[in-house]
Amino acid sequence: MFEISWQVIAAAFILDILAGDPRWLPHPVIWMGNAISFFESPVRRLIRSPFLAGLVFAAGLIGATWAISACVVYGAELVHPLAGTGVKVLMLFYCFSARSLVQAAMDVARPLVSGDIDRARIMVGYIVGRETGSLDREGITRAAVETVAENFVDGFLSPLFFALVFGLPGAMAYKMINTLDSMVGYKNDTYILFGRAAARIDDLANLIPARLSVAVISFAAGLVSLKRGKQALATALSQGRNHKSPNAGFPEASFAGALQVRMGGPNVYHGKLVDKPYIGGEFKEPGPGKIQQACELMMISALVAALAGGLILYLAQG
Repeated sequence: MFEISWQVIAAAFILDILAGDPRWLPHPVIWMGNAISFFESPVRRLIRSPFLAGLVFAAGLIGATWAISACVVYGAELVHPLAGTGVKVLMLFYCFSARSLVQAAMDVARPLVSGDIDRARIMVGYIVGRETGSLDREGITRAAVETVAENFVDGFLSPLFFALVFGLPGAMAYKMINTLDSMVGYKNDTYILFGRAAARIDDLANLIPARLSVAVISFAAGLVSLKRGKQALATALSQGRNHKSPNAGFPEASFAGALQVRMGGPNVYHGKLVDKPYIGGEFKEPGPGKIQQACELMMISALVAALAGGLILYLAQG
């Protein structure tokens, strides 16, 4: 009942490419964020241990998201099979964010190319967690390219993976996992214990998709240039673990090799200097044009992933 078909993947992907994330359309991620904000204080009051409170908080919201999504799909199926299919397409469309990621990255690229560094710093600040006030052109570009690479997994490949393995409720539950991590998965005084469970769950959820991204991105890069595809794979295999995150380094290293740009390095997060290792340190600092190239590579990678997922379902479902 909750499984998807290749037609659902195709329709959701096309919708994402055509519509992106229109502001007039209510989005479940906004509801998820509202739920996180609403329930945090009550759970903290009920459970004294910050870690245990965070664990119950995260598990409860993830479970509730799965249950609500399952009920919506089940109810739509009872009305009519076509209604069920329509709901599945809409849910998967909500889980994808390829076009909106491109729009956000290009909002950084345009002022950067035109020389408006101050505007570019403001725009990149909307999509990264690091402090952007002192970033130069290369730092802004690197931040944008890294975000495109990392969010290919968070915003497309992982939701697709969870939809394939666990059905549409699984994909929606993943979006709650990802939203929780983005809101409470910080290593500061407020969330170091309360947000630890959410951060670890997110790490676990992305463990397989992040590694699958190496093959997807390398193949996508190889469609454009065989040499770049080989470089993407080689860099990912040799430097994918050069990151404090257990997952983010793999797509970033793949993009670094494909685009021949340097990523990572020290950055300031929440007032603290975090000394991250470089990825693709043998390459040059990225120029502003690399943001558009990263967006193009990400879209080709999304297409490759969607086609692969659809083919797997077509062969499995006969």
